[in-house]
Amino acid sequence: MPSKRVITGAAAIQEAIDQSMAKDPNVFVVGEGVPDPKGVFGTTVGLREKYGKNRVWDMPLSENAMTGAAIGAAISGMKPILVHQRLDFALLSLDQIINNAAKWFYMFGGQQSVPLVIRMVIGHGWGQGAQHSQNLQALFAHIPGLKVVMPSQPADAKGLLFASIQDPNPVIFLEHRWIHSAVGDVPKKFYTTPIGKANITHKGSDITIVSSSYMALESLRAAQLLAKLGISAEVIDLRTISPLDETSIFRSVRKTGRLLVVDSAWTNGGIAGEIITRVVTKDMSILKAMPARIGLPNMPTPSSPGLTKYYYPNLETIMKSVCDVLRKDASSIKKIIAEDPSLQSVPHDVPNSSYMGPF
Repeated sequence: MPSKRVITGAAAIQEAIDQSMAKDPNVFVVGEGVPDPKGVFGTTVGLREKYGKNRVWDMPLSENAMTGAAIGAAISGMKPILVHQRLDFALLSLDQIINNAAKWFYMFGGQQSVPLVIRMVIGHGWGQGAQHSQNLQALFAHIPGLKVVMPSQPADAKGLLFASIQDPNPVIFLEHRWIHSAVGDVPKKFYTTPIGKANITHKGSDITIVSSSYMALESLRAAQLLAKLGISAEVIDLRTISPLDETSIFRSVRKTGRLLVVDSAWTNGGIAGEIITRVVTKDMSILKAMPARIGLPNMPTPSSPGLTKYYYPNLETIMKSVCDVLRKDASSIKKIIAEDPSLQSVPHDVPNSSYMGPF
C-alpha cells in the first residue's frame, strides 16, 4: 500500500471518521469531549464544524444510558461511533455492551444487526493510575459477538476503523494513546484493513514474537536490536485480538519453533495465555522450546513514576525474554540499548520518539 503522505495515528483516525461520515449520512459520532477543541487526542477535531451538532455531539456522564441509545440507533439503521477517552469509563456500560450489543444478532436469529463501533483509549503514562490506564482487551475478547481490534500503526488505524464502521455487528476499537503520536505512510483514499488478519512487521527465523497495539511497536524495535546479537526474530502484529489470526501465528511458529507473546495487559487470564494455549493444545510438536509470555504483574496500575518504571514491560523486557527462550546470553542488551542514539534519555512514561515511523 505505497504512499508518500506521512501523518499521525490521531490524524489517520480522524480522517477515517471524516471520510466515513462524508460517504454515509447514517454515520454519527458521540462521546465525552468529542466536540471539544482538543477532540479526544485530536481524533475528532473539526468534525463538529463540518457535520454539525446533529451528527457530532457531546455525551453526558451516563455511559450505560448512552450506550443503550447508540445500540438503539444502530438497530434502527444508523451507524454510531461511540467514543470513550478512557476504556475505564466504558466499564459503566458493560451491561449494554455485553448483554445487548454483543448478543442481539444471535438472540434474534440473525435478523437484526447492530452496526456499532465503540472506540476506547487505553495506555499509560503521565501519572495515569489504576482507574485511568487499564488495558482490558481480554475482557471484551472473552465475549462472543464482539470483534476487538487494536491497531499499532497509522495506516492500520485508518483501515481498521473503516472496516469496523462497515461491519454489520459491534466492534470494540482499542487505541493505545501513544499510537496517536506515531507517524507513518497513510493513503488518503478510502481503503479497509481486514478485521481478523495479522501483519508480519519483521521477518525472522529464530523466534516468533506475537504482539498488538503499542507493544507491537516495542516488539518491532526489539527485533531490530536483537539482530545485533545475531538473533532473527519474526514479529506478528495481531491488529485484531478477536477473532485471532491463528493461521499467521501457526505458520510463523512452525518456521521458528519458538514463541513469545507480548501483551499490554495482565498475564492473569489474558490474551497471551490464550494464544499459547492454542499453540500448545493444537500442535505442540512445532515447539522447540517452552513458549513465554510478557504482560503486567497481577496488581492494580500504579501512578508514581518510581513504580511504573518497574511495572510496564518494554523493549528491554522483550529482548531479555527472547534470550531466555533461546538460552542466549543477555548481558550485552543494556549496552546495545545504551548505544542506540534513538533511545537516549527516553522517559519510560512517554511515547518513544524512535517509534515515530514510518515503519
